[in-house]
Amino acid sequence: MKLNLLDRLDKLQAPLNVLVAVLIGFIIGTGLMLVEGHNIGEAYTALFNGAFSGRFNFGGTLERFVPLLLSGLAFAISSKASVFNVGVEGQLYFGAMAAAYFGYTIVGLPSFLHITLVLLLAGLAGALWALIPGFLRAAYRVNEVCTTIMLNYVAIYFTSYIVNHLFKNPHIGVPQTPNIQESARLARILMPSRANIGVYIALGIVLFFIWLMDYTTLGYKIKTVGLNPQFATYAGFQARSIMVGAMVLSGFIGGITGAIQVLGIHGYFLDNFSKSLGFDGIMVALLARNNLKVLPFVAFFLAALKSGAVGMERFTGIPRELIGIMEAVIILFAAAEAIIVIRRRLSYQKGGAEVV
Repeated sequence: MKLNLLDRLDKLQAPLNVLVAVLIGFIIGTGLMLVEGHNIGEAYTALFNGAFSGRFNFGGTLERFVPLLLSGLAFAISSKASVFNVGVEGQLYFGAMAAAYFGYTIVGLPSFLHITLVLLLAGLAGALWALIPGFLRAAYRVNEVCTTIMLNYVAIYFTSYIVNHLFKNPHIGVPQTPNIQESARLARILMPSRANIGVYIALGIVLFFIWLMDYTTLGYKIKTVGLNPQFATYAGFQARSIMVGAMVLSGFIGGITGAIQVLGIHGYFLDNFSKSLGFDGIMVALLARNNLKVLPFVAFFLAALKSGAVGMERFTGIPRELIGIMEAVIILFAAAEAIIVIRRRLSYQKGGAEVV
C-alpha cells in the first residue's frame, strides 16, 4: 500500500522535477550570457527563430528530432527490463551500414517495398549486434553497460574499415559508400531543409511500442521483469530470455535510427557520421523517466535547443556550446532526482521502513 502511494507521488512529482531541472539549466545559461555581456532578449529571440522560424529552420529541428526520439526509445525499451543499452550508438552504425548496402545493391523494387525491406534489414543488423551484450548479461551476468560501451567502439571502427576499404565510393575523396538507389530514398518535407518522412516513421514506431508495452502480454512481462526479476521468475516468466528480448528490441530500434539517417538525410553511409546520436538518446530517456508517451515531447524540446543554438551562434555570436552546458546541467539535476527515487525504492523494498 505504501509502495503504491509512493508510485503515485513519484508520478506527480516527476514532471515538476524535470521542469525545475530545465529552469535551473536556463538560469545558469542566462547567467553565463550576462557574464559575457550578451543581450539576453536578442539571444533567446535568435534561439527561438533558429528552431522555428521558416521552413528551413523548423525542418532542421525535425531533422534532429527523429534520431533523438528513436535513440531515446531504444534506451527506454531496454531499461524497462532493467538492462541498460548504452550501445545504441554502435547499433545505429551497423543499421546505417546495412541500410547503405541494401539501399545500393537491391534494385528493381517499388519505393515502398524497398524502403520497408531496408528498414527491416537495418533493424535486424542492430538487433544482432545488441544480442551479444544481451546474451552475456543474461547467461553470465556480464555488466551490459561495460560491454555495450566497448562494442560501440568495435562497431564504429569496423564500419569505418568497411567504408574506407571494402565498400567505398571510388569517385569521392571522402570515405563514404556509393549513393543508395532513388527507390530507397525517404521523401523530403519542408524543402529546402533535410527533414523527411522519417518523422512519420519514427512517430509510428513510438506509437507501436506504446501499444506493445501497455496492451500486450510481452509488454507486461518486460515491465514485470524490470520491476522485480525474482517475482517474475517465481510467476513463471523466463526473466533472462525477456531481458535478452528487450535488448534485441532496443537494438532493432537503434538499427532503424541509423537507417533513417542514411535513407533520409545523407543518401549514403559516411564515416563517423553520427556525432553521438545514440548517446543523446540516453539524455532523452532520462529526462522522460523512460515514459514512452513523454519521449516525443522531450526529444522535440532538445531538438529545438540544438537547432536554435545554431541560429543563436550565427546571429549573436554566442557559441552553441553554451546550449550544451545548459543541457548538461538539466541532465545533472534530472539524474540526481532519479537516483534519489531509486534509493527510496530500494530502502523500502529492503527493510519495509518508512520512506522519507
